[in-house]
Amino acid sequence: MAEAAFVKDPDAILDYAFDWNNEDKGQWLQTGETISSHTVTVETGLTKDSDSETGGIVTVWLSGGALGESYLVGCKIITNLGRTDERSAKIIINER
Repeated sequence: MAEAAFVKDPDAILDYAFDWNNEDKGQWLQTGETISSHTVTVETGLTKDSDSETGGIVTVWLSGGALGESYLVGCKIITNLGRTDERSAKIIINER
């Protein structure tokens, strides 16, 4: 799957979601499967203010970033069924 790309203003503080319930409009998490742990990583230069998981959706709040730069944000999960996966999103810093 191709990584998602988002444009963020350098002064914005915004939330971005990794929805593990929806894999190309089909469910990635199986019935009864939950996320046991998650790890969100952010490239240097972009700030992760916080992250959380609720109902199969991992949300990360991001701030900062240098104008004209792009940063990868990774989200790795482990489920109660022992499955592990990782997704990434590119955050492009541009005036909005």
